[in-house]
Amino acid sequence: MLKPIDKEVEFKDKFVERYKTLTDWEVFKKYSLSYLRKSIRVNTLKIGVKELTERLADRFLLDPIPWCPEGFWIEHKEGRLDIGNTIEHCLGYYYCQEAASMIPPMVLAPQHGEVVLDMAAAPGSKTTQIAQMLWNTGLLIANDITSDRLAALGINLQRCGVTNTLTTQMPGQRLQGVEFDRILVDAPCSGTGTIRKSLKTLLLWNPAMVTRLTVTQSKMLDTAFSLLKRGGTMVYSTCSNEPEEDEGVVSAFLDRHENAKLIPIDLPLKRTTPFTEFEGVKYREEVKHCLRLWPQDNDTEGFFVTKITKW
Repeated sequence: MLKPIDKEVEFKDKFVERYKTLTDWEVFKKYSLSYLRKSIRVNTLKIGVKELTERLADRFLLDPIPWCPEGFWIEHKEGRLDIGNTIEHCLGYYYCQEAASMIPPMVLAPQHGEVVLDMAAAPGSKTTQIAQMLWNTGLLIANDITSDRLAALGINLQRCGVTNTLTTQMPGQRLQGVEFDRILVDAPCSGTGTIRKSLKTLLLWNPAMVTRLTVTQSKMLDTAFSLLKRGGTMVYSTCSNEPEEDEGVVSAFLDRHENAKLIPIDLPLKRTTPFTEFEGVKYREEVKHCLRLWPQDNDTEGFFVTKITKW
């Protein structure tokens, strides 16, 4: 059941005008102004799923997340207990991670022994998930641009028992000299899919900001693709619902790279048909293989995910 946020919220006129053309505005508004369900991912580097769920059963109700075998929506049985303040969390037995955030690593699907890049890694939810999927084998490069965010990343890697990861600090588009089997580009974005978690997104949003972000996103994608091995897999994701940052960036990327191919994403969740045109700009037909999620689709954050291979 949705729990409305008890705050006065004002949407910018341009935002309302745009989103009325993109989705069912009233439904989007209803979900965006409701509290996000809390969720966790079991860290199987330290404990099994069955063992942890049994440990938590006396305090929490756990509901499996269909697209991630280690993921659960979590709710207190009685009173209120901060899920980030339990002994199990302190021991690194689970990571507090939004359910939609678990999707990009699931789509990336890293395999044992591979060399993997997380281009914009901090604070580490997807990085620790990738390391978990690698079972601490191979090599994972976790890059981010700011020292404060890298500090949080380091703490989370240590807490979760990750031992196969090196951290680097630089703009993602400056990475060079290494080839990777798989690359995650979880790009900086306008965050319009995360309003229900961060209302300040509404204050920061403006069309010019969205356009500026597409420049950075495109540079990161181009750099990542240059580092990807032939036959490798790259995932581009945002927590934005803006077509310019999503289908638009991917469509332009395909125009620049003839040896890139989009791979359909098969996960058990509800999705919305991707946009093939926005504000008079037509996108390539291949963007239909992208995964577009509105908050109302699965009662999560809004998310966009694309799976790309190099041939």
